[in-house]
Amino acid sequence: MLAKRIIPCLDVDKGRVVKGRKFQNIQDVADPVELAKQYNEAGADELVLYDITASNEERDIFLDVVEKVAKEISIPFTVGGGIRTVDDIQRVLRSGADKVSINSAAVTNPDLIEAGANKFGSQCIVLSIDAKETSPGKWEVFIQGGRKNTEIDAVEWAKRGEQSGAGEIVINAIDTDGEKNGYHLALTKEIAGAVNIPVVASGGAGKQEHFLEVLTEGSADAALAASVFHYGEISIPNLKTYLKQHDIPVRGSY
Repeated sequence: MLAKRIIPCLDVDKGRVVKGRKFQNIQDVADPVELAKQYNEAGADELVLYDITASNEERDIFLDVVEKVAKEISIPFTVGGGIRTVDDIQRVLRSGADKVSINSAAVTNPDLIEAGANKFGSQCIVLSIDAKETSPGKWEVFIQGGRKNTEIDAVEWAKRGEQSGAGEIVINAIDTDGEKNGYHLALTKEIAGAVNIPVVASGGAGKQEHFLEVLTEGSADAALAASVFHYGEISIPNLKTYLKQHDIPVRGSY
């Protein structure tokens, strides 16, 4: 079995890492470059940096932050938010990111995933899906930072993303985001069962057991979290030790 990945997520707004609940009530946390360095040293497998207001404000992505982070860390990192064209993908990768995460733009421009995968390779292209349960057992895709319902079925959208060339899916459950009551296991498992590419679970981590649940019951290949790491509620070395004790393969000697 491939090692499961633990991925801290840095939501960035106006050059600062922030965190909210269900995409609302945003609060300041830290400097992204300093936080990225801390996670690099703590044994994170990867990082994700999201410019959370770039798409909604229709502005360019924070390439200055990307370049600074790239100089300070040795682990792979993904950048998302405000990526609308193949040129945007190229600029982000040239600034030092290993992957780009495409969310709203994949909906408004369905050819973007395929064009990016053809030019840079599927390993660089992540389809990020913000999903919300709209009726029992049915999840729909939301864009613009969770503000707009596209009425697209999230599971079908994940399948289309894979067919278009995405190398990975990140599934962000709006219903559980920031609640710390656990990942959305049903949604994650549904997505993981529908595609053959890695699935990263996002939204809801509150304790170590939640990571174990989503990596087993939820069938996720990786677990992404923010506030539990940012506020020191869970340390990555302790989490990896816990997962290893429960027979989950993780990178590093814990």
